[in-house]
Amino acid sequence: MTHFDTLETRSADEREQALAGDLSRQVAAAQALPGYAGSLSGVDAGAITSIADLARLPVLRKSDLGAAQKAQPPFGGLTTLPVGGFAHVFQSPGPIYEPGGAGHDWWRMGRFLHAAGIGKGDIVQNCFGYHLTPAGMIFENGARAVGAAVLPAGTGQTELQAQAAHDIGCTAYAGTPDYLKVILDKAEEMGLPLKITRAVVGGGALFPSLRQEYADRGIACLQSYATADLGNIAYESPAMEGMIVDEGVIVEIVTPGTGDPVAPGQVGEVVVTTLNPDYPLIRFATGDLSAVLPGISPCGRTNMRIKGWMGRADQTTKIKGMFVRPEQVAQLVAKHSDIHRARVLAQREGERDVMVVQVEAEGSDGTAYETSVADLLKLKGRVEVVPVGSLPNDGKVIEDQRTYD
Repeated sequence: MTHFDTLETRSADEREQALAGDLSRQVAAAQALPGYAGSLSGVDAGAITSIADLARLPVLRKSDLGAAQKAQPPFGGLTTLPVGGFAHVFQSPGPIYEPGGAGHDWWRMGRFLHAAGIGKGDIVQNCFGYHLTPAGMIFENGARAVGAAVLPAGTGQTELQAQAAHDIGCTAYAGTPDYLKVILDKAEEMGLPLKITRAVVGGGALFPSLRQEYADRGIACLQSYATADLGNIAYESPAMEGMIVDEGVIVEIVTPGTGDPVAPGQVGEVVVTTLNPDYPLIRFATGDLSAVLPGISPCGRTNMRIKGWMGRADQTTKIKGMFVRPEQVAQLVAKHSDIHRARVLAQREGERDVMVVQVEAEGSDGTAYETSVADLLKLKGRVEVVPVGSLPNDGKVIEDQRTYD
């Protein structure tokens, strides 16, 4: 199969050279927007030409987006177009409002559909929601980009879905991973043969057993990682070795609660900068955990790969009636140069909460850190010094080990 475009197979040098100009222009465009007036003031956009340079900029969080939108509805002063300049306006829980465009591959989903083998002559049964939220339009826009027709099915009414898939001859499915099985089982129950041989899924976990069931039924199923704010971030190719980062975004993996990049291969929070000139989100924190996968995909696409969704980064936990947040743990590590990593454990002893703070450091004396723990985490806790490299590489800095049975 040919690739979607030449961007997918660029050398690292070509991609880096193009990125230098794209990133500088995007930061400059953001600086001109009222929503970034405080966070990017004084930044030399011309000096932001690499992923490493991005680490000097603040992280934009969902809470920041919500606050900005309340102050300047509906988009918080973070778009380069007026509301009427977009094709759609969507609403996600919060509420958070997202703009949407109808231009060629505006959400960058066509790249994923092409990788999944969907194109001209295909009819995509799009079972993502069309009501207020953007998922339905995101995948419809991607189908248009590859020349496929769309049945805008949305969610629910499974009998009608099965009947339509049969009558129209749908060849591909787009939707959550598990709903395709519901349609297939209903069609089988109704005696309706279907022609679906491709599935592109998102919005939920694709378990290996479910993917295998689809394969056994003659359906190749691949998944993407996208959000309402950012569009497509990364996607699987037929190689199914990690998820390839889209060419229209820049992905960083940072320590949860901070903007500090983690070491290669370490699990951390996914932070994304878009190169969309209409909606220049700079260092937008997704709240999701992942890690960089070394090397390039066997399919020939050369961009960075991530391991996919590995949990949520927001590990804020209440201990002894006080919230402990990931950024507080990061402050503890930053205060002591001899601490490599730290992890807070919330435990129960008898009928009371106990906080244990594990720190990777040389030596064995945890008392040296007790004052800092109390000052920064606002709680007293037992400090355990553990060998460097011994804490799990799962992105967690706060682990709730309490049971509520």
